[in-house]
Amino acid sequence: MSEAVIEIESPKTGEVQAAVYEHPWAVRFAHWLNAVSLLVMVASGFQIFRAFPSFGAKIPQKDLLLWPKAFALGGWLGGGLQWHLTFMWIYIATGIFYLGYQVFSRNYRQVLFTPRDVRGVWPMVRYYFFFGPKPMVREVYNPLQKLAYTSVVGLGVLSLLTGLAVWKPVQFSWLAWMMGGFHWARIWHFAVMWAILFFVFGHLVMVVLHGWNNFMSMLAGWKKNPDYLGR
Repeated sequence: MSEAVIEIESPKTGEVQAAVYEHPWAVRFAHWLNAVSLLVMVASGFQIFRAFPSFGAKIPQKDLLLWPKAFALGGWLGGGLQWHLTFMWIYIATGIFYLGYQVFSRNYRQVLFTPRDVRGVWPMVRYYFFFGPKPMVREVYNPLQKLAYTSVVGLGVLSLLTGLAVWKPVQFSWLAWMMGGFHWARIWHFAVMWAILFFVFGHLVMVVLHGWNNFMSMLAGWKKNPDYLGR
């Protein structure tokens, strides 16, 4: 995050508000490009799953729900694979770009979950889910946000590794072996996808709860009167 802070006077009320440049262009670019690529990969992944909706003899196809065609992308197995593998490269490139920016700009220190954040997780959980008192916010991201964002980066890496094991089980046989074989690599890849979707659902709920000002900060970069300014 840039340290830029400006004051804006409302033309209607005359109230002076502070605005912080919270999300640099690189973060916003990676965020929205990743959102699009993830949407395409999930939809095309469901199309691939529709071609063989089974996880082995213990969970045969007849015992699984067939994913609705309306939520799948590609029209057939080959089409789903084309979409999936094309956007896989965009997904990887976006991840490398984002992580590279975070490291070289040192912005990662604001979003990376560290041992000192552990104590702050429960107060945020109590506030969001059990109507507890709102903890004092001193940073751009609270401890629960840091835990979520750090975890989803790890899930992104796992989605790549499990995906490579499923895509090229011979060339990446060592990856498949580490995951218990091709069969288990496929299961892990599917499970990681649902974990990411769980994060996305929670993320969207938080966006709605925090309102337009928070959403606009990911579009324009600026956020008015953030709590951590203490105003």
